[in-house]
Amino acid sequence: MQRDQLRKQDIRERFDRLSSHRARWQEKAGYYYEDQLRYLRFLVPEGLSVLEIGCGLGDQLASLKPKRGLGIDFSAAMIKEAAQRHPEMEFRVADVDELELKETFDVILLLDVVGHLLDVESTLKKLQRYCQPHTRVIVVHYNFLWEPLLRLAERMGLKMPQQQQNWLSPGDIRNLLRLADYEIVKMENRFLLPKKVPLISSFLNRFAVYLPGIKRLCLTQYVVARACRQQAAQAYSVSVVIPCRNERGNIEGAITRLPSFGTHQEIIFVDGHSSDGTVQEIERMIEKYPHYDIKLLVQDGTGKGDAVRKGFAHATGDILMILDADLTMPPEDLPKFYDAIANGKGEFVNGSRLVYPMEHRAMRLLNLLGNKFFSMAFSWLLGERIKDTLCGTKVLFRRDYERIAANRAYFGDFDPFGDFDLLFGASKLNLKIIEVPVRYQERTYGTTNINRFQHGWLLLKMTAYGFFRLKAI
Repeated sequence: MQRDQLRKQDIRERFDRLSSHRARWQEKAGYYYEDQLRYLRFLVPEGLSVLEIGCGLGDQLASLKPKRGLGIDFSAAMIKEAAQRHPEMEFRVADVDELELKETFDVILLLDVVGHLLDVESTLKKLQRYCQPHTRVIVVHYNFLWEPLLRLAERMGLKMPQQQQNWLSPGDIRNLLRLADYEIVKMENRFLLPKKVPLISSFLNRFAVYLPGIKRLCLTQYVVARACRQQAAQAYSVSVVIPCRNERGNIEGAITRLPSFGTHQEIIFVDGHSSDGTVQEIERMIEKYPHYDIKLLVQDGTGKGDAVRKGFAHATGDILMILDADLTMPPEDLPKFYDAIANGKGEFVNGSRLVYPMEHRAMRLLNLLGNKFFSMAFSWLLGERIKDTLCGTKVLFRRDYERIAANRAYFGDFDPFGDFDLLFGASKLNLKIIEVPVRYQERTYGTTNINRFQHGWLLLKMTAYGFFRLKAI
């Protein structure tokens, strides 16, 4: 313990000495900090409560425009500078290992700071007390492969001197988070060239960085994690939204085959201007099954995405579910989705039809190949394994959907299907995405509304669009 205190004192004195020069060093590395701030603004929406450990001058914290911003640093000189630069924020001198707060935060930041912690695992465990289930811990650290270059830059006066620090590999970070009871939500590597060279820097840092094998050479890694403490399962009410167009023969089955789960079930049919009597059939079901809470809405626009948004806007349940009216995803499987989200295993639950063998003629060969291609493309885009992007069944909490809707302007109205509006939005908000395998069944009534080639072209355009909104930021 005595040795640890001496090490801490040495680090504290070093940063006290550097405090008056820190702004100058940040200006010299302005290109790096601009990139870091741009990506942090992508990860952290404005108006949240944010705690930053090792805040330095507090510039990143203030730039995120939090509703409640608290910066912690054990260098009194750094905190003094930070308070003068950003009087609207709160800054405290404290050792994170001895920190005592009586509040929790939406986001906890550790930016380029794990290298200076004496016991990273212990610090991460202590930060658990300031986490709620929705809290995201963001760790930014240097790639250990860059140690020789950064050491050289320090000797040449091109980088602020750090002296001895931890050089942790991505595997080390993953293991430390796991030991401290965190679950990784997202990992992203950024920055190949830390100096601004017109055209070249932009190409390398926004595009070349995503070429196979290149990402391992990046300067920094961003890790987003959530606390995974065991919680008692809660009971929630559920809204099942069923978009439908010319699905008259499937309406009664969608109701009677739906198992009972949750504290209350609300069934919302959203009709897309059917011509086969679907609306009349829904109205007949409302009279036939008065003990069910069934509602009928009619779309204002067109497309499944428009139907889902209208249904979700009128839903009152704690949990929102999409069930396709063709019933190729069995309604009997919905309790699996409910259990996954109610028990905290995920925050966005996506169905997957591509795990189990599917019924004969349930999916044509070209459709199957297209689904597999787009599953790989979107797994890469989202940084999460998404085996089936186009399965209609998606489940999330209404509170999280409201956050996705509030941030929809970031992506715009680009998705006629509705699947990618939700997937992109969930990724942007760092929700934990998991998949539930289902057995895909053959349609028994009606014909598919999917045009393989037209919709395939739309999916290609959305893949490119997603790259520029999720990767090349």
